[in-house]
Amino acid sequence: MKKSSLLLALFPLLAAAQSPSVAIKDYFKKVISAPAGTLAPAPEATLQTAQISADEAWTLWQESFTEASCYTKQAISADSQGAYEIPETLEPNARMPYYYGTKGEQPAEGYPFFLYLHGSGPKANEWATGLKLANYFKDGPSAYLVPQIPNEGEYYRWWQRGKQYVWQHVLRSALLDKNINPLRLYFFGISEGGYGSQRLASFYADYLAGAGPMAGGEPLQNAPAENLMHTAFSLRTGELDRAFYRDILTRRTGAALDTLAAHFPGYYRHWIHLPEGRGHSIDYAPTTPWLAGHVRNAAPQVFRWENFEMDGWKRNAFYNLKVVEEVADSAGNRTFYTYETRKNEIYITAEHVAYEITIRDPGMGIPLSQVKHYTPSPHGKLRIFLDERLFNPKRAVTVFVNGKQVFKGKLQPNAAALAESIATFADPCRCYPYAVDAEW
Repeated sequence: MKKSSLLLALFPLLAAAQSPSVAIKDYFKKVISAPAGTLAPAPEATLQTAQISADEAWTLWQESFTEASCYTKQAISADSQGAYEIPETLEPNARMPYYYGTKGEQPAEGYPFFLYLHGSGPKANEWATGLKLANYFKDGPSAYLVPQIPNEGEYYRWWQRGKQYVWQHVLRSALLDKNINPLRLYFFGISEGGYGSQRLASFYADYLAGAGPMAGGEPLQNAPAENLMHTAFSLRTGELDRAFYRDILTRRTGAALDTLAAHFPGYYRHWIHLPEGRGHSIDYAPTTPWLAGHVRNAAPQVFRWENFEMDGWKRNAFYNLKVVEEVADSAGNRTFYTYETRKNEIYITAEHVAYEITIRDPGMGIPLSQVKHYTPSPHGKLRIFLDERLFNPKRAVTVFVNGKQVFKGKLQPNAAALAESIATFADPCRCYPYAVDAEW
């Protein structure tokens, strides 16, 4: 047979061999162009039986972006600037400029990446101070992103949905950048940036090696401490910083983390510090060196997750879990999940959590103390992504939810699981070739 005839005869086989890559790239394009805040949908069913390696799938994700990360091209300075445009539907007239760049020589495994959030003074002055602090802190070699709040007034909150839109892009860009160490991402900030970084630490805990709010202190329902099981957390507030109950709320967070660390030895690494005699101004220098000593566990065997909203948005995916269906109770309370894998058995609890405020400031309404009440969730559906770090694929896996077996069987690797996990997490450390649904 002639070479040309042989190629024609093999063309259907070649096309079939290429189809998983083509289908995955088409799926990635749909995910990338979806409206802000949209959770990645499941891929086409045809990929359920297709095979592709995790490295190949991640490369397809990288190739789906035309823009390259600019964070590490030069030393951080006033000349190294960029800007994020925020959709008008999320925040009017919102443009977030930022300084970016590096300090020191790049480590072989990539730079640690720090996001610094400034306080609530005049935004131009606060942004300029952020650049000075980025160069002053002794955490090099490191990469930095120092954004400026887009709007003052009612939009001066780092956790609002317009800013969340940016953080999703920031995380994705940092994880696409080969010069950044994906296991060493850190969020921190001062004052308003302290409030923001505490909320973001709980919301994005599965991405972060550590977080370090300063001169802040959030009510615990705004930043559930349970989510920080694998995220090193520093909270430093002056002992005399009493405005908005910062000192009291810092102590409340410390007490909650102390209790969690006692119940789960080896987890919940934290440093809660109230410098004596200090008010709103403290020595900010110790935070980032402490954070830099911690590395992310991207695929833990056990974790706890309170799935909460920030400004109406929810993550609905955390570590290797994705919420397919979540049924709120009649009061609209949050759902709290625990996850643990023991050999090839996966144990999950799903509970509704209601907050009872026991102490509230009578003037501003700030909740100062609360008790949580848990009730089993009667129905829901989770997708569990897995790889060989989390189970033995040669053996059957068994899944239990709220004490009941909901699945038992052997799993097969497939391109659909890889594509969906990459689209969901945008994380080179979470490219999962196996998936199983748990419905109860």
